[in-house]
Amino acid sequence: MSKRKKHNLQWVKQTLELKDDHNWKSQPGTKIFVAGRGALRFDVPADWHFEPQEKSFRFLDKKPPNDDCCLEASFNLLPPGEWADFPLVPLLRKVVEEDSRDAIEKGEIIRLKRQTARLVWTQFKFMDPKEHREAYSRICIGLGSNVQCLITFDFWVDDFERVTPVWDTVMDSVVLGLFIRDPRTGFAFPD
Repeated sequence: MSKRKKHNLQWVKQTLELKDDHNWKSQPGTKIFVAGRGALRFDVPADWHFEPQEKSFRFLDKKPPNDDCCLEASFNLLPPGEWADFPLVPLLRKVVEEDSRDAIEKGEIIRLKRQTARLVWTQFKFMDPKEHREAYSRICIGLGSNVQCLITFDFWVDDFERVTPVWDTVMDSVVLGLFIRDPRTGFAFPD
């Protein structure tokens, strides 16, 4: 298991050995990504390339410049409050409308409910201005346990069949606000 720390605006990789009785479980062929000690968690393909950004976390199917798709995630810790009625669908519509890439085609908004979180996502097709190829962008906004996340996934139309299962895995495995006491065990803080 790898853990990265930010030190003087540089990421330093630290490898920790998992304890024999660890509680980490992921789907076959994936690895678990955890940010903020459990503020955001999901599974990604085990062979994808990880690139920490200043304010987000990026996963690429191949090392640049040979990558064909990019999954990126970020999260915010929210102040305690009642977030259950926060209007996620209008927020997602606004994010898509304000995207600088002109949508050729827009998809429906999908709503997902988890035990402790609500997620909404959609996709749109656009023409990549550099490559002059059609691409998709998927955008997910999640809210739960005083954590808000944004997950995006950009990929070529030609790769739709290959990468759709990656998005499905991420959406199926997203957990918000399950804070981890010890990363070597995967056990959450008690309530």
